[in-house]
Amino acid sequence: MIAVLGLVIGVVVGVFVQPEVPNAVVPYLPIAVVAALDAVFGGVRAMLDGIFDDKVFVVSFLSNVVVAALIVFLGDQLGVGSQLSTGVVVVLGIRIFSNAAAIRRHVFRA
Repeated sequence: MIAVLGLVIGVVVGVFVQPEVPNAVVPYLPIAVVAALDAVFGGVRAMLDGIFDDKVFVVSFLSNVVVAALIVFLGDQLGVGSQLSTGVVVVLGIRIFSNAAAIRRHVFRA
């Protein structure tokens, strides 16, 4: 319940304050969001499977975001940032849909 309350407060503050995202961070923000969603769906799946560990979730969440950002940064340095960004989104998208399918199977027993 605390996490949901924190999410709601964060969204409300974000809507009213409308923070500015620095231009240097803009290319990495969508990748970080997709990486974070991958960790969240993995955490929900682990919770439904009865193997959720909060330490593993936090490490997974942070490492997903950092590794995805580093891959995109490396791609930018090599001049192929958009291609590596697409690759990261595809790989994480596959993981998200895989976790979503497992969650659906668990919830609906189908």
